[in-house]
Amino acid sequence: MACTTILVGCKATNDGSTIVARNEDCENGSFNAKSMVVVQPADQPRTYTGVNSHLTIELPDNPLRYVCTPNTDPSDGVWGEAGINAANVSMTATETISSNARVLGADPLIAYQPAKGTKGEPDYQPEVPGGIGEEDLVTIILPYISTAKEGVERMGALLEQYGTYEMNGVAFGDDHEVWYIETIGGHHWIARRVPDDAYVAQPNRMGIDRMDLADALGAQKDYMCSADLAQWMAANHLDVTMSQSEAAQGDTTDGIPTVFNPREAFSSFTWLDEVYNNPRKWYLCSMLDLDSPDFHGPAPKYNADSFDIPWAITPKAKISVMDVKNLLSSTYEGTEYNPYGRQGTDESRRRFRDIGINRTCECSILQIRPYAPKAAQGVQWVAFGSGPFNTSIAMYSNVDSIPAYLDTPMKVSTDSFYWTNRLVAGLADPEYFDNMESISAYQQSTLAEGYQSLRETDATIAADASMDDPAVHKALEAANEALVAKVQKANDDLLGSVLFVRSLNMKNAFGASDH
Repeated sequence: MACTTILVGCKATNDGSTIVARNEDCENGSFNAKSMVVVQPADQPRTYTGVNSHLTIELPDNPLRYVCTPNTDPSDGVWGEAGINAANVSMTATETISSNARVLGADPLIAYQPAKGTKGEPDYQPEVPGGIGEEDLVTIILPYISTAKEGVERMGALLEQYGTYEMNGVAFGDDHEVWYIETIGGHHWIARRVPDDAYVAQPNRMGIDRMDLADALGAQKDYMCSADLAQWMAANHLDVTMSQSEAAQGDTTDGIPTVFNPREAFSSFTWLDEVYNNPRKWYLCSMLDLDSPDFHGPAPKYNADSFDIPWAITPKAKISVMDVKNLLSSTYEGTEYNPYGRQGTDESRRRFRDIGINRTCECSILQIRPYAPKAAQGVQWVAFGSGPFNTSIAMYSNVDSIPAYLDTPMKVSTDSFYWTNRLVAGLADPEYFDNMESISAYQQSTLAEGYQSLRETDATIAADASMDDPAVHKALEAANEALVAKVQKANDDLLGSVLFVRSLNMKNAFGASDH
């Protein structure tokens, strides 16, 4: 499983924006080259077929323009992953999540079944398409929604109609709210609105820990779910609420407590969570709540093994894009679990799955800024490669083109943002401490240039400018190009620096002074 997600409500950010962010991590042993592209309405398919599922879906004829970060090599599908559309709605898809056998037995995943036998023969069985999955979701959802909540509604309808072949969590953001939806088995789902004053740190495990069925099946102010969720749970004995719990004291819906903990009912509780998932959530929360006795002190309530860390937490201080970038790049710094650190033992430093892992292929921090002119509100801070060694570029999303530096070729090239960052990471990793001063300076300067670009460009865009104004598109594209040129120069300089350090430490180094 792969990926780590951070979501931040508008009252928990330093500038009132919503933040939807995720590391897209490749499966173990693989590295997918990624690009950033604009998909124009004319280029959006009207009939879509998934490569992995063989499922064909007819899409609406009114798509919005959007940006996303697909695989450079489309042979395995689009994998659009993260983007912002022309209605200033952000989407990240997906956080692969875990479940349990009870759920998967009650509502099996919809896997692709290849054809059997020879066509025309009596024993021939045609193929059976699978459901929808990560490969498809940005393409079939993002161009057709105008609010975050509409994203949940569309995804929920698609899940109920087609099912899914995998468990996933997907987030949507607009200028005032963030929603997160989790799939439950093949066709069921739940969703929760991120509280405005809270953040969510989400590893590869089901996270939502509170569901209010009265709201989800009624006003849908903070919760949503598939319409038959309670009946399905009751029929399959999925409620695990104990009689002394808070949930058991309230009303019931079709025999299920109206307020219950879906994580207890639907999630996994395994040793893999203890080394792969729980530590990431613990570390992220502990860094955002530095003074909280829940995570610090002689007897903290939660630790790296905890299964029950709350899904949404109000942070100690407001959170910025810079904070999210640093957190998604982290490797348990300051603890015995840091693979680059000197605390602990060789075993402890390799005990847990890192957040800023080697196989991150892209990280998108999707920011919708309500204080900016509407035509400039959407910003996709995009990074390629492993987080500890890369930077994020502040790219305006309301554009018709993306700088060529982010259009990744399949061949390794230093004229590519993706490949340069991969080269820097590969060269710098063996001499981490020798390189981190130059890498830290590079990250700070390029992030600062991103903030500066947004501040200066926002001031040139009229408050009432249209999202479709070609002059606005050109101004935002020019800002993107200018920033990317600065980052490319910084990348080239950094690559030269880490190459020099790596070359000094080659095994065949020898000098007369050695004797």
